[in-house]
Amino acid sequence: METGEGTEETPLPLTLTRFQLSEEYGFLLPDPLTELLAPYGPWMEIAHDLPRLITSRRLRSQVHQMPQLSTRHLRGREELHLAHLVLSFITMGYLWQEGEEGTVKVLPRNLAIPFWEVSQALGLPPILSHADFVLANWRRKNPKGNLDTIISLPGGESLRGFILVTLLVEKAAVPGIKAIVQAVGAVLRRDEETLHKALQELAEAIGDMSKALRRMHDYVDPAVFYAVIRIFLSGWKDNPAMPAGLIYEGVSDEPMAYSGGSAAQSTVLHAFDELLGIRHSEESTAFLHRMRGYMPPPHRAFVEEIHRAPSLKQHILSSGDARLCTAFNQCVSALADFRSYHITIVTKYITVAAAKAKAGRAEAGGSAGPSAGQPPSALEDKGTGGSHIFSFLKSVRDTTREGMISA
Repeated sequence: METGEGTEETPLPLTLTRFQLSEEYGFLLPDPLTELLAPYGPWMEIAHDLPRLITSRRLRSQVHQMPQLSTRHLRGREELHLAHLVLSFITMGYLWQEGEEGTVKVLPRNLAIPFWEVSQALGLPPILSHADFVLANWRRKNPKGNLDTIISLPGGESLRGFILVTLLVEKAAVPGIKAIVQAVGAVLRRDEETLHKALQELAEAIGDMSKALRRMHDYVDPAVFYAVIRIFLSGWKDNPAMPAGLIYEGVSDEPMAYSGGSAAQSTVLHAFDELLGIRHSEESTAFLHRMRGYMPPPHRAFVEEIHRAPSLKQHILSSGDARLCTAFNQCVSALADFRSYHITIVTKYITVAAAKAKAGRAEAGGSAGPSAGQPPSALEDKGTGGSHIFSFLKSVRDTTREGMISA
């Protein structure tokens, strides 16, 4: 968040609706559709049967028999998001059905062309991203509000838990997103009382996100996450298992490379960083900015709007208000604590799980695919988004701490 330059017209007030954000759900898609229109029955039929088709290694043959469907009948954002969700899950299953050793170089045209067209319409890349996996992949099982996923992959209850706990982290962030809007407006109006209240609400929301993240231990088995789930989140950029990328048949004759799903694609922390003026290292910043290309364009625009707003940190420093300094530092501290806890989770679910998987790999034999529990090895030291995971996470956590206002 920094002072805007030039002589631009007075900016529009920062509101959630301008950026397709919900007062109740934040960046989550409110009440996503769960079924597409009848013409898209072949997609839905395969999507609802993905875990079984992948485990039995029949998904690729099913995709080859799938009719070439036009996307022209898709209407509105909700239908497009569901189509993107469905096609992205089918694509990941198709690519990784046989594990790292059995990847393909070409995505067939009956999948590649509609996936590309839907992606273009939404401004999203043609790969499974956080926007699909979490933001648009939830439904209520019953009137009491119990949640479930819409589309699944191998991994059973652990996959369901991984998606829904991540969704709860996004939901816990909603008061913090509203607090951003309040804080930006308060700085422009020099309304210190509203600003102080907004900062307190932001710190509380980040704390609630950490509490939600702790539920991962209750619902996700590290061995299942590492050996079964993780490969299906892997992309074909910076991945030794697919060094050449992927040809989208009927779209381009040249292979294209996209990063896999990553927590860095969640808009929430980008927005908090911009508000608080957190400055990461050059390498981390480059990766984070690349991940913004995997966000829905209105969400990306929200982050950019916060960046253009007057600097919150400079405002507080020039105010000399000790109460505001304390509230600001509580936000930064809560954000650093959240990132520290994320490192704890990654240690358990990737580093420790990788060591256990490596120890058991010799006994597992070479013929098992991911559905049978053969752990992937190509990304042992990297995140599914392609970053060197620990150096990245620790760097981002440490630069967050450096954002504190010193007394």
